[in-house]
Amino acid sequence: MQGKETVENIKQMLDKGHTVAFTNFYAQFFKKLLIESNKYVKDNQAAEEIVQDVFVKLWERSEDLDQIQSIKSYLYRSVINLSINHVNRQKNLEHHHQKIVKEFTDTEAEELDERNELIVLLYGEIDKLPPKCREIFKLNRFDRMKYREIALKLDISERTVENHIANALKILREAMLSDKKGNSRSSDLNILRLLFLF
Repeated sequence: MQGKETVENIKQMLDKGHTVAFTNFYAQFFKKLLIESNKYVKDNQAAEEIVQDVFVKLWERSEDLDQIQSIKSYLYRSVINLSINHVNRQKNLEHHHQKIVKEFTDTEAEELDERNELIVLLYGEIDKLPPKCREIFKLNRFDRMKYREIALKLDISERTVENHIANALKILREAMLSDKKGNSRSSDLNILRLLFLF
């Protein structure tokens, strides 16, 4: 099957949701498209994701096939286009990072060091929380679990989860806002932001 006939057959396959046939079609082109993508991105994992994205979009938007005459051209063109876009994004990101490093000042280094020192201290205080309180707090802040998810996981009520989180924040706030001598820290605002946003 060549040209328009190939496109029509692929479109019928997609429209009818023939997953087995689509899997065979995928396998027929996957390795060849992977080789083509890798010529540009020089990263096998990124190339695999690009090729998979092309097939996913094809599966989800079969109507796009109405505008093309050759399925082979469509696949290669799509993969090459996404690969070039990936390379350009990486170059822009690298340029941005290089610019940040080049323009990095002593003041920024001091601010970054101070913030990271606070994070280290905060993690130390978290480890001092009562065991159950610490577990719930970490599930919420580190694993990004919602109160309901934590309650189901630990077989406790959402109110209990809420109380433990509130207690953890109270303990951490008091511990972080004062040093061992009871003196107020100079960066109270940064500490409070860490407590609620990290």
